Amino acid sequence: MALVAALAACQREPAAPPAADTPAPVMDNAPAADAPATAPASGPLKDVIEHDPRYVVGISYPQGLDRYPGLADAVRRYGEDARAELMQAVDGLGNDKPTAPYELSLAFQQVLDTPTVVAVAADGSRYTGGAHGEPLVARFVWLPGRNELLTAAKLIPNAAGWGTVGQYVAARLHEAAQQRTVADKLAPPDAEALLKNADKMIGEGTGAEAANFEHFVPILDGSGKIAALRFVFPPYQVGPYSDGTQSADVPAAVLRPLVAPEYTELFAP
Repeated sequence: MALVAALAACQREPAAPPAADTPAPVMDNAPAADAPATAPASGPLKDVIEHDPRYVVGISYPQGLDRYPGLADAVRRYGEDARAELMQAVDGLGNDKPTAPYELSLAFQQVLDTPTVVAVAADGSRYTGGAHGEPLVARFVWLPGRNELLTAAKLIPNAAGWGTVGQYVAARLHEAAQQRTVADKLAPPDAEALLKNADKMIGEGTGAEAANFEHFVPILDGSGKIAALRFVFPPYQVGPYSDGTQSADVPAAVLRPLVAPEYTELFAP
């Protein structure tokens, strides 16, 4: 990410016009000029650095992820899709040059690697003009023994279960918002107004559907069982942009009765 940040900073400086015989900008790991932006890639995951006066792309992948081909494929697709959306915006510029280069900065990090559960976190942003970039947040959970990507929809297959999870998460997020009003020393009327708005966004972002809980990372106990799931919510889902990415931990005691039978054994009793 340091390399990505440095490259982005350089690209935001005014660029001198190239000489007549200056070669075209070099793009490391860039697709061929006549290849579509969404062309599928193959082989080991490789970091991507691309730049020209209109845009900069930096994508970093963890080493060793290729030993889980299904997980590597899911991670690769996410990165490629993020790049494709940036390039679509770049193509929309036509012959114009943005005041600041469009930018994609995306880092994948392996946060869990055990014989039963592997997890990868993706965090970054995509800038295509405006006051700030679009946050990019994703989590991937792989079950090596089952050779399977675990999704929220498979984990808890009904709305009633997600309703229970949503109520638990909403309570935790409300507590966090309440603590922020205390830390910021807000006057009671201001604190009440903030909590009212927070609860509205929290309620909308934690409704009883799997799509609201698609980003999660297992927290394991000493025996390798899942003691809790940390659900991650990107900016705007359960709060304003200024609140950043938020999370809430839901213990196995709440989750185990709700998950599909084939996943019960993954959770601590």
